[in-house]
Amino acid sequence: MQLNLSIPALLFPAISLTMLAYNARYLAIAALIRQLHKQFEETSAQPLKQQINQLRTRLGIIKNMQASAIISFLLAAVTMFLIYVEMRVWANIIFGISLIFLMISLILSFLEVQLSTKALSIQLKNMEK
Repeated sequence: MQLNLSIPALLFPAISLTMLAYNARYLAIAALIRQLHKQFEETSAQPLKQQINQLRTRLGIIKNMQASAIISFLLAAVTMFLIYVEMRVWANIIFGISLIFLMISLILSFLEVQLSTKALSIQLKNMEK
């Protein structure tokens, strides 16, 4: 396959939208952690501590999702530069690495969604009692 400037450029809007979604998840979880922390200080309830610990895990995953997406974005830009200076072999290698980091980011996103769904189902079970 012949790599040209338009191929890595296609990643720019996809990665940008992905990063916006990741940032929205981060902000929502950060707000929830602050709210739960305030409740925990008032009540010291053990279930709140467990929720906060699980949110800490999810926050770490989101941090890694964002880092992987940023690296993918940066490598896509490097790829475009390498194409521009006609270093095609390096451009192909760097673009491949960029795609790997994008896939890592998406896999981490999948795992975080699974944890989020699990947490919500536990919360719903607690409400049924």
